Amino acid sequence: MPSPPHQPRPFTHAVRVVAFFTAISRFGGLIRDVATARIFGSTPLNSAFAFAFLLPSITRRLVGAGALAAAFIPEYASLDQHDPQRAPRFASLALALVAIASTALTLLAEAAILAALLLLPRDPERTTTLALTALMLPYIPLVCASAILGAMLQVHHRFGPSAASPVILNTAILATVAAAYFLLDLSPSATAYAVAAAIVLSGIAQVAWCASILRAHTAWTRDFSPAADNARRAARNFLPTLLGLGSLHINTAADGAIASVPLLLGPTILGFTYPLDDLSSGLLSATQRLYQFPLGVFGIAVATAVFPALSRAAPADPRAFTDLLRRGLRLSLFISLPASAGLLLVGEDLARILFKSQHFTEAAVVRCGALITGYATAVWAYSANQVLARACFAKGDTRAPMRTAIACAALNIALNLALVWVPAIGETALAWSTAIAAIAQAAMLAAAARAHTDDAALLDREARRAIIAIAACAGAMTAAVALTLALLPHTPAAEPSAARSALRLAAALAVGLASYAALALAARRPEPRWLLRPSAHEPADPSR
Repeated sequence: MPSPPHQPRPFTHAVRVVAFFTAISRFGGLIRDVATARIFGSTPLNSAFAFAFLLPSITRRLVGAGALAAAFIPEYASLDQHDPQRAPRFASLALALVAIASTALTLLAEAAILAALLLLPRDPERTTTLALTALMLPYIPLVCASAILGAMLQVHHRFGPSAASPVILNTAILATVAAAYFLLDLSPSATAYAVAAAIVLSGIAQVAWCASILRAHTAWTRDFSPAADNARRAARNFLPTLLGLGSLHINTAADGAIASVPLLLGPTILGFTYPLDDLSSGLLSATQRLYQFPLGVFGIAVATAVFPALSRAAPADPRAFTDLLRRGLRLSLFISLPASAGLLLVGEDLARILFKSQHFTEAAVVRCGALITGYATAVWAYSANQVLARACFAKGDTRAPMRTAIACAALNIALNLALVWVPAIGETALAWSTAIAAIAQAAMLAAAARAHTDDAALLDREARRAIIAIAACAGAMTAAVALTLALLPHTPAAEPSAARSALRLAAALAVGLASYAALALAARRPEPRWLLRPSAHEPADPSR
């Protein structure tokens, strides 16, 4: 008697799995950023390193871990299932094209940096920034190649190698920091160059590992011609997917570029004093990790887990598609609304605990706290946007998320360039601009997703009542945490200490978690049960 077909588990089970492995990577990344921030300090060197690492980091998050795989996987999976002879040809062609394109762009960037070093007036800070950037740029083609290899392994049900790529990167950086700074007693500047080299070596390790595992699943070939049409289809989907999924990362890159102007062009532009200083880029980089932590662990985890279920339901069961979308949004907001509120309240204390050191001053901590406040306002929007964009992709709509991303990137840049000149705002303008653009994007993506719910409201009465109840629970939790922090003020006569901030943070976390859990239980919210014990009443998956 044949065994019954495999039954996919509810997407909430996948949320737990994805969140678990993402948390390992994010914790490693947080430790990495704390280590480099403490060693480089609130100095121009920290800003130079942050700028140099910006492009490789954005490439890994935007291209390597998202759009490239999203454009490649559907085509490769279909060929692997229906035309296994053509699948390795398509994979070989895709890898070759990605390697050639990314290497060519890297060489052009290296040539531009060399020209800048030779032609521009000598400036130590600019020279350090450009030299570190040139050293890290070879990581870009490596991370793009590992993205293709990792996507192939996912089709062959091997998820570990691609999931471990950030772990390899973080381990390489932390090991180099420990060896260079603590064991060899190198200067912070020499440590920065050693870390830059380690980043490139970690990319080589990622490619080699994935390629060795793939030997059992594919055979590389130079006979590309039968797969040319498949490559063209994947290429057409790449840009819309890149823009649709990467709006936040594009805005982050724009923020970093604007903050880095003093490093590259100096303190004045056309005779006007630039409103940011040479510390802004480093402070921005340090705080971005903090607001992206809950987004990466929970927000993207929910979106990643619900995407396959939405894709299966989209052509077969419009009602199940709409129910899954509503459930994904509710679960996303259940996690992200209290995360937004918590970061708003404890951002400065968190920055003081993580970053304050001999080289990272109290003034820099206060500036980080202001940045966290701006970014944290829209953590809920960053998370919801991931679900809404993937709902459009599941319906085959790549244009609406792309148009929305372009409009919101333009809004973010316009707000950046306008608000950054307002006196006393400084680099916090970058954080608030990104938050405002994300909230606007949530409204536009909601309208786009509404067009795919087959005349049903995006949020029915039950979903609206649920979101209002979640917001009320988050609001009450915010009040409880704010009262707790008011009862534990910093000593007015002394500079705030990391120990006092740790006490305040611990109390805030304890009160916040306990009060939110109690309020959710009292309100009989089902969302915690979806995470802990998937309900038998989860919307049906058409593939079951």
